[in-house]
Amino acid sequence: MDYKTTVGIEIHCELKTNTKMFSHGINGYGATANSNITAIDLGYPGSLPLLNRSAILLALRAALVLNCTINKHMHFDRKNYFYPDLPKGYQITQARTPIGINGYVEIEVDGNTKKIGIHDIHIEEDTAKSAHSETSSLLDFNRAGVPLIEIVTEPDMNSPEEAMAYVEKLRELLLYADISDCKIEEGSMRCDVNVSVSKTEKLGTRAEIKNIGSISKVGEAIQKETARQIEIYEQGGTIQEETRRYDEKQGKTILMRIKETGNDYRYFPEPDIPFFDLSDEEITKVKEEIPVLPNIRRRKYKEHNISAINSDKLIQNRSLSDYFLAAPEESNWVTMSNILLGDVTSYLNKNHQEIMDTRLSMERLVEVTKRLDEGKLSSKILKEILEDLLETDLTIDEILAKKGITQVDDTDSLKQVIEKVMDANPESVTDYKNGKDRALKYLMGQIMKETKGGANPVLVNKLLVEALSK
Repeated sequence: MDYKTTVGIEIHCELKTNTKMFSHGINGYGATANSNITAIDLGYPGSLPLLNRSAILLALRAALVLNCTINKHMHFDRKNYFYPDLPKGYQITQARTPIGINGYVEIEVDGNTKKIGIHDIHIEEDTAKSAHSETSSLLDFNRAGVPLIEIVTEPDMNSPEEAMAYVEKLRELLLYADISDCKIEEGSMRCDVNVSVSKTEKLGTRAEIKNIGSISKVGEAIQKETARQIEIYEQGGTIQEETRRYDEKQGKTILMRIKETGNDYRYFPEPDIPFFDLSDEEITKVKEEIPVLPNIRRRKYKEHNISAINSDKLIQNRSLSDYFLAAPEESNWVTMSNILLGDVTSYLNKNHQEIMDTRLSMERLVEVTKRLDEGKLSSKILKEILEDLLETDLTIDEILAKKGITQVDDTDSLKQVIEKVMDANPESVTDYKNGKDRALKYLMGQIMKETKGGANPVLVNKLLVEALSK
C-alpha cells in the first residue's frame, strides 16, 4: 500500500480594522517602528483591554462566508506563555468559545470538487514583530494587538495541490468579503501546515511547518516534508512530533523544536473582558452586508458564456470584477470582457490605474461593445480611440471626428478593394477554394491594410466570402 499524505492548515489573518483588538492603537502597516503603540499594547501594569466591536463583526462575516455555525455567546481566554514579543506573558484569544465552528470551503482540483472542513475560527490578538541579527534582537510593537482570526481546518487535504487550492480559495473569499487584505508578503496572512503520512487509515505523527511565505511554497513545503517522512519510515525510523520551517534556498524543511509534551498554555477565561453576545439582528445585518462573492460571480459569467480563463482573470482583478457587476443583462458580456481584459487592462497596467480612475462609464462601454458587434467599429479603431475613451467625456462620434477617423461602410468601394486584393493574391484565392480557411484571414488582413483599418470588418467578411464563392 502506498503512503497517504494528510494535511491540515492553520491560517492567521489580520482583520481590516482602523484600530487594534483591545486598544485605540492604529492598525496600519509600514509605519515607523514602535509608533503605533499604547500602554495596553505594551502590557503596562494596570492597563485594561477595550473590546473592538468592529473586529468582532468582521470575524462574524468570515465565519458566515466560511459556512460556520455561529457561537452567539462568547468570551476570551488567556493563553499563557513567555516570549519577548508578548510582554504581558499571555495572549488574549478564544480557546473555548470560538466565534465559528463546523464550516467548510469548497475547492476544485483536476475538475473534482471537494469540501475542506473548517474546525473553527477564533479571534485573537497578534504579537509584536521580531527582527534578529547576529548580535541582537529588536522588537516592533506596531503589530502587537492587531486583530486576527485563526482559521483551523480539519485534516481533509491529501496533496500539495489540494492545500494550495484551499489557501488560494480562502484568500479569494476573505479578499472579496473585505475581511482582510491577505498580503502574505506583509504578514497579514500567515500559513502553518500540519503534515503526516501513513499506510493505514490511522493518521501518522504530524509535523507542523510554520509561517510559509507564499501559496506556491505551501505546496513545496508539503511535498518536501512528505518525502522526508516517507524516507524515515522506509529506513525503519519513527517520526517525532516537531515544529519545522521551510527553507526555500535549501528546498527542505528544517527542525525548529521538538514537541516533547503537549502544549500546556494554562488557558483560563480573560477576567478583564466580560462575556459578550451576538444578536440575531446583528448576524442578519452582517450577512446582508457581505459583498457578492467569487462563486456567485463565476456562475453569472458562465451564464453569459464567458470562458473559464476570462472568468478567472476577472475574479483576480477585484476592481474590474466590481465594475463588471453593473453590466446590463442584455449586453454581450463576452465582447465586453474581451475589451476589459485586453486593451483596457493593458492601458491600466501601463498607467498604474484602476478602472474606477478612468472616465469609462458602463454606458459608454456598452455602446462600444454594441458598435463592435455590429461592425460599426473595428478593433483597430478601438485601439486608436481607447485613450480618449478612458480619459475624456467626449462621445464616441466626437472622438472619431476629433481624430479624423472614418469607417468605410460603402459597399461599392469595398467591393473594388476586395477585387484588387484578390487579383494581387491569386494563390490565396485558390487556397481558400481548396478548403484552407487561413487564406480567408490573410485576405481579410490585406483588405484591412489597404483601407488602413477603416473598413467595416463584418461587411468586408460578408462581401469577401461572396466574392470568393463566385
